[in-house]
Amino acid sequence: MKELNGKVAVVTGAASGIGFAMSKQFVSEGMQVVMADVEEEALARSATQLEAEGADVLGVLCDVSDAASVQDLAEQTLSSYGGVHVVCNNAGVGPAGLMLETTPEEWEWIVGVNVMGVAHGVITFAPLMVEAGEGHIVNTASEAGLVTNSVLGMYCATKHAVVGLTESLWREVHPQGVGVSCLCPNLVNTQIFNSERNRPYGAELTATQNAIMTPLRETLSARGIAPSDVAAKVVDAITEDRFWVFTHDITPEAAAVRFTDIEARRNPTDPYAGMEF
Repeated sequence: MKELNGKVAVVTGAASGIGFAMSKQFVSEGMQVVMADVEEEALARSATQLEAEGADVLGVLCDVSDAASVQDLAEQTLSSYGGVHVVCNNAGVGPAGLMLETTPEEWEWIVGVNVMGVAHGVITFAPLMVEAGEGHIVNTASEAGLVTNSVLGMYCATKHAVVGLTESLWREVHPQGVGVSCLCPNLVNTQIFNSERNRPYGAELTATQNAIMTPLRETLSARGIAPSDVAAKVVDAITEDRFWVFTHDITPEAAAVRFTDIEARRNPTDPYAGMEF
């Protein structure tokens, strides 16, 4: 995928944040973009904005946790553009809280979106790319897919799953001409920690969850990089056929602490001890 001009991209979670930034970046590269999201009004606004700027985009309402919805996304993509060359399985949710206070409903929701949403995108679109002999899949994980902490247990679990899924996918399809990248962002100024607005069982947070979420949101707002910076790195990874996509230099260093712990046969230590962001 050295050349993106004239190609077709599908982006989930495209109404805002990194997904919208990737959609804009792909448009600037001369691509036609199918923008998928579960939030109908936000999707319409974002797609209309890009169309007003002259972009060839298609907005598709899609719940990535539903396999049939993702299949419909593929069918609309093929009927509108005749093919697909880049798929960004980007939709995700980021609840925070103590794991011992989580509920089965919360686990079903986050696994459905963060893990099954990626899996549905892979099993729906990757066979089309293998058949065509070209294409590139970008799965959005997180730095939380490589390191852990005490207040994002569910999120870390799902993003670790995405990293493992994506690395295995690379081994399977890269020899067949399909590129794969694993995006592991650190702090990016998005609404990921406002995901409860889309919870199927209500958006009200507990007092503990609010106490944890508030500083996380403030940190993202104050220190998060622009989503457009992430989108530019994604394009570079696609055209350079690069697997790992990091937004911050600290990520590989923090991830390496786990393997140092393993080598030393010691309990998990703080991956950020002594590091500067």
